Amino acid sequence: MPSRKLPPLTQLRAFEAAARHRSFKRAALELSVTPAAISHQVRELESSIGLLLFERRTREVVPTAAALRLHPVLRDGFDAFAAALHALAPAASQTVTLSTTPAFASQWLLPRLPELQRLHPRIELRLHASDRAVDLAVDDVDLALRYGDGPFPDHEALRFADDRLLPVASPALGLRAPAELAGHRLIHFEWRRDAGDRPTWRTWMRGAGMEHADVSHGLRFSEVAHAIQAAVAGQGVALLNEVLVADALALGVLVAPFGPQLEAPGWTLLRQRHRRPGVAQQAVWDWLAGLRGVAPSERDAAMA
Repeated sequence: MPSRKLPPLTQLRAFEAAARHRSFKRAALELSVTPAAISHQVRELESSIGLLLFERRTREVVPTAAALRLHPVLRDGFDAFAAALHALAPAASQTVTLSTTPAFASQWLLPRLPELQRLHPRIELRLHASDRAVDLAVDDVDLALRYGDGPFPDHEALRFADDRLLPVASPALGLRAPAELAGHRLIHFEWRRDAGDRPTWRTWMRGAGMEHADVSHGLRFSEVAHAIQAAVAGQGVALLNEVLVADALALGVLVAPFGPQLEAPGWTLLRQRHRRPGVAQQAVWDWLAGLRGVAPSERDAAMA
C-alpha cells in the first residue's frame, strides 16, 4: 500500500473550518485559537500544495476554485472521523448538548426527560437554556430547539410544533366570555426588544372586537415561566403560547375559556447540515422528531 504524504492535520483542520465559515475569525473561535494562527496554518497549506485557497478581502475570505474542490472532501473526512470516534467512545459517556429557550426547557422539555433517560440510559443530556440563538458550530452545541420560522442557513431544520397564543387562566376564576376580562387582572409577558413584532394583549383585544379595552393594567413579567405560574395561582389572565401551557391545560390547572387565538411562529429543531451526527446525537434527534406536533389538538371550534 503506498504511503500517504499529507499536510499536517492542524493545517487541514484550519482550512476546513475557514472554508466552512468563510471567515478566519469564526474558524478561530471554533478551534479555540487566534485568527492569526488560522491564517498562518492556511498559508502553510497553500505553500505546501502550491495553490491559493482563499482570496483575502477586507471583511471576508473567499474560497478559490481549488478550495471549493478540496473542502467537501475534508469536511466529509472529518465527519467520518468524528462518527467513528463517537462509536468507539465509552458507552457511559455519550454527551449531547441541546440548546433551547429557558421557557421551553422548563415548561415542556424537563417533564419529558425521564422518557429519554428510560429509552437511552447511557446518554447524558447537557441542556443549554438561553433566549440567545446560539451558533451550533461556535458554541459547541449539537442540537437546538428554537422559537421561530427561520430561515436557518447551513442547518437541517425540522418543523417541530406549530403554536398559537391564547388567553389562559385558573379555572377558579370561572371565566366564560371575553367581556368578563374587564373584572380581572391581565398578566403580560414582555418580549425582548429584539424579538420583533410579537402579539400582545392589545393585539388580542383588537381581534376580539374590543380595541378600546384598557390593557395598561396588570402584572408584567420578563420570564414566561413566571407568567405561567401567576396564571396557575389565579392572579389573573395571561396571553401565552399554547405549546408552553399544553401540560397545564391537560392537567386542568389552566383553562382556555374563549378565543380568539393568535398565530405564533412555532418551534424548529435544528442541527448542522454538513456535520455527520454521532450515535447519541442521532438518538436524541430521533426521540425529539418522534414528539413533533406537541401542541394539543384543535379545541372547541368556537375558540378559533
